[in-house]
Parts: sequence; C-alpha cells; structure tokens
Amino acid sequence: MVKAPVSLVLAGIGGMGAVYVRELLDHREAGPFRIAGAVDPEPDQCPWLEELRAMGVPVFAALDGFYRNRTAELAVVSSPIQYHAGQTCLALAKGSHVLCEKPVAATIGEVRRMMEAERAAGRWVSVGYQWSFSAAVQELKKDIIGGRFGAAKRLKCLYLWPRDEQYYRRNGWAGRKRDAQGGWVLDSPAQNAMAHDLHNMFYILGRERHTSAAPAEVEAELYRANPVENYDTAAMRARTEEGVEVLLYATHVPRREKGPVYSYEFEKAVVRCSSRTSGIWVEFAGGERKDYGVPDAGGMVKLWDAIRNVRTGDRPVCGLEAASSQTLCVNGMQDSMPEIREFPQAVRRVKEENGSRRIWVEGLDEAFEACYAANALPSELGFPWSARGRLVKLGTQYQFPISSGTEAPR
Repeated sequence: MVKAPVSLVLAGIGGMGAVYVRELLDHREAGPFRIAGAVDPEPDQCPWLEELRAMGVPVFAALDGFYRNRTAELAVVSSPIQYHAGQTCLALAKGSHVLCEKPVAATIGEVRRMMEAERAAGRWVSVGYQWSFSAAVQELKKDIIGGRFGAAKRLKCLYLWPRDEQYYRRNGWAGRKRDAQGGWVLDSPAQNAMAHDLHNMFYILGRERHTSAAPAEVEAELYRANPVENYDTAAMRARTEEGVEVLLYATHVPRREKGPVYSYEFEKAVVRCSSRTSGIWVEFAGGERKDYGVPDAGGMVKLWDAIRNVRTGDRPVCGLEAASSQTLCVNGMQDSMPEIREFPQAVRRVKEENGSRRIWVEGLDEAFEACYAANALPSELGFPWSARGRLVKLGTQYQFPISSGTEAPR
C-alpha cells in the first residue's frame, strides 16, 4: 500500500528557510511529501517564491494564519531564533511534528516550555544540527557509547571564522542580545555560526543516541571588536555533570580563517578534525587510525529523517533534550560575563577587500591558538586585553538571566 505524502508547512522561507525550499523543490517529483503552506512576513526574500506559488502553495504572513483553516503533519521552523519557541509550541498544539532549525531557542526557559508542549501534544521535535544526523557522527557516537575509546577526559574546539560588516547588517537581530520587540536572541558565534561545534561536544558524550551530556558549570570570557551589542569572540570552559572539561575558542574577528579544529581526548584515543572538509578521525594510543568521513556531506539528512519519522514513528536522533545542552551553556556564558568586554582600539584593524570591510584583532589568532594548546582561557595566560568571567552553576534550577543563588562564589 502506497502511503500518502507527508504534508509540510514551512515557517520561514528566506535565509536558512530558502535552503529547505530549494532541497524540497529539487526532490519534488521523488520526495514523499507535499508542501501545504509557507509562512513568512517577507516572502519576497525567498528566491523560489514564484515556483512555490506556481505549485499552488499558499503563503501566509504568520503561522497562526496557516493553521486557521489548514493542517500539516510536519512543521519546518527555520525562522529567526527569537521565533523558534513560539512557532514550535503553536505547531505542536495544532498536531504537527516539528523540525526546528538550530539553535533550538534563545533561552533554556523557552526550551523547557517547548518540552512541555511536546509532551502535551504527543508529538516530537527534531532540531536541525545536521552533524548529529550524519553517518560520521552517528558512527563516532556509537563507538564512544560502546566504550571503544575509554572515558572522556577533555573536548575542545578552536574556530577562527572571519565575518565582514555585511554579516552583521543582514538583518535586524544579528549581533544582538534582544530584538527590537524585546525578545531574546543572544546572537553570537556560540549561538549561531559555531553553535554546531559547541553542541557537537555535548552531543557525542550523550549516553544514548538521542541524548547529550549536560553542562554543570561554565566560565566564559566574551569580547567584541565589531560595533554590536553582543560578543563576536568567546573563550569558554564548561564541565559536564560527569566532570568532563569542554573548551571552546570561537571568533569572528581573526586575521585568517582556521578550523574548526577539534581535539576530543579519551583514555585510549583522541578524536580529531581540522576543517569542515577534513572529516573526523580517531587516533588510538597504539597508533591505529579510524576515519569516520565528512559530517557535512549529508547536510539535509535532518529533513528527510523528519519526513520519514512522521510515518515510522521513530524518535529523532537530535531532539529538544539533546539540543538543550547548547542553549544551557550559551545562557551560562552570557551570565558569566554579562557586560561584554571591548577589545582595545590599539589592536583593532580593518581589512577592505573585494567591496567588503571587516574588523580583525591583531594577535588574536596566536592568542587563541596558545589558549587551545594550553587548555586555558585568555585571562589565565595573561593577555592584556583579557578579563575573567564568573563561574556559573547550571542545572535544572538554573534560570536565565541569572537568579539569586545560581552563581558560585569566588
């Protein structure tokens, strides 16, 4: 018996949403789906709007407008961060499963609200961290869970990713803590461009396929060189509930691009990655090596998994619980250094090339590379522009912004 195609509503069809539209249009003949509706207050930002309309797809300014007279089995939420929680909860209440783009939400309170809505609806939410859905990461995680590498000791990531001024001008919330309506965004390298890399360190430590290890405490140093509200540079140390150290060095204002460089240290092996195209491999203490492949090779597996899971009833490999560790850590980072520290004017430089203009910080590349090698934060190595953040205890009682009693005294 041929199963009916899965009905979809697309919440957001510009930006990342346009990537989903293109993937669906490329597979419109063979794909087991139909697009029941599209939602975007500015649909003209989608390059394939006319193709959608030619297919008879109705377009709405808001998600509640779609649900007023229509239904969908799966809602694909790829709107800006500040709308993820509200749109996901609405879709669940209307009977849809949800594929929500990363990061899952701006605050851990929003994620907890999404979890409650998921339980009440009897539906599932999948979160679009594409590495988690890749064959490479799934095989790696299977080996970790199986004990092949021994206990985890320390995981760290270095990522130098230059972004120009246009990156921060592309919308009204880039680099902001809140949007114009007061909604939390917390846009930053750790919340957006490098959110995958932060999430992945917690995800592979999860004891089950669909879970992540949770951060128990975090200490962060947050800096900026661009004229933005939030940070463009972060150095962070977290510890999981099991005591594993997690380190992140991420910046949008380096002199050159490098990474992501990973070193995941276990008792018997070290997992490594040197770029988006290098793939992931493990080096065992005895000299053996195993390659896992390139996680980015199947970037839209998350979409096809979600469509299939609607019919099979399978649980997403990365859902709200797994994605919540990144949100919890990012919230703790903000509370660790609520006032972002400015890089001194003396170390800021400007590069203009091919019509673009970007700010970079002299010596930052070398400083972060030294921190990565030493497993240290910048303040611990004494860089003159650095400052120490406070240690923030996380857990089920933690609320963002920080509430009385959640900060560990120094």
